[in-house]
Amino acid sequence: MIRTERFASRTSTWLALVGVAIGLGNVWRFPYMMGRHGGSAFLLLYLSLILLFAIPLLSAEFALGRATRKGVVDTYRSALGRRTGSLLGLVLAGSILIADSYYMVVIGNIAYTGWFGATVGFDSANGPLLEAGLGNGHLQYAFALGVLVAGSAVLIGGVNRGIEFASRACVPLFGLVVLLLIGYVLSLPGIGARVAEFLAPDFSAIGIDDVFAALGQAFFSVGVGGTFMVVYGNYLKDDARLPSMAVATALGDTAAALMAALFIIPAILHFGLDMTQGPGLIFSTLPRLFELMPAGRPVGVLFLFAFTLMAFLSAVAGLEVCVSALRDLCRDRIGRTAAVVIVAALEATLIWPSAHSPALIGTLDLIFGSGMQVFGAIVAVVSIMFCLGRGVALAQIFDGRDNGWTRAYLLWLRWVVPAALILVLALYLIDVL
Repeated sequence: MIRTERFASRTSTWLALVGVAIGLGNVWRFPYMMGRHGGSAFLLLYLSLILLFAIPLLSAEFALGRATRKGVVDTYRSALGRRTGSLLGLVLAGSILIADSYYMVVIGNIAYTGWFGATVGFDSANGPLLEAGLGNGHLQYAFALGVLVAGSAVLIGGVNRGIEFASRACVPLFGLVVLLLIGYVLSLPGIGARVAEFLAPDFSAIGIDDVFAALGQAFFSVGVGGTFMVVYGNYLKDDARLPSMAVATALGDTAAALMAALFIIPAILHFGLDMTQGPGLIFSTLPRLFELMPAGRPVGVLFLFAFTLMAFLSAVAGLEVCVSALRDLCRDRIGRTAAVVIVAALEATLIWPSAHSPALIGTLDLIFGSGMQVFGAIVAVVSIMFCLGRGVALAQIFDGRDNGWTRAYLLWLRWVVPAALILVLALYLIDVL
């Protein structure tokens, strides 16, 4: 059945899409990637790869969602046939269901850290040592459940009174808070030299491994993965211009990542802490940073508050993917509210193991996190470019305009982008196996 919900305006559409794209990857992953891979040289490389790969892929996922106007399972049934589409749609939706369960545990811990001043530890093998933050599985479960209840309330409000409303509130507030934090950092004595050091590109530090790291970050950061942006593409209006929407989403996402880095990295350099620590940066270096900063406690609270807002919007998008899949399976015989309640009950069950065994999060993320995201993006681009076909892609992305530019764009999207995704997935599998 065709869904009729639509985003109300261009601005609220952009805020909703940026709210999905900006998540833990921007505020956690991007700064340490810059610290490890050549500073602003990595940024320039990353921007190039965003333009070449992430933006075309975003437009493809938007096109797939808008062309079918269905949930994530029925979208792939339409493109790949009932048997294959059902299988892949369920695999992708199930992966999001599991990933969102431990993601909400992380969000709950970040919120707890901000409110109560606890320190979240980090282990290179297992990721966040969340027991360092809460120390009690039942309490961790309660905080994650709070995130789930809030996200479910947003979804019961629907696309306009729920997702759009939350995005209009959270995204501008996130931007304001981060700008205030950047202003605070720039007021530190002698910080100008540290900002100049941060902005000076070190191209000698860029090797082939850094190129692959930037390519992977470009895909991970903007939220592509055959689920979130496909479902949100379903809610785009017929007259929405997909290439410009993809550009605006990618640039908003990149701006958020850069602002977070502009706050974090100069401050770390100023206080002589380790910028190249990697994934542990936000969990161990930043608490130490806030201890050393003048007025570090309120600054840390503000930072973690902004962090929580954007992570929450990504969790909401994950729940919406699962709600859309459930309604597909029930052929829309259940309404949105009933579907949200059922998904929330499933999530509440899945949250329990991660809340009581935080080391499990690292294992689950290896299986259902980055790798499945790249796999889902491959499924999405194959679905729109090879299964629904060039005509549908041309109609959705370029309103049917067929010229040299549009043909070149679609050829790039059909062959080069999937090849890059397959390469990233292969490198990811080699790294984790």
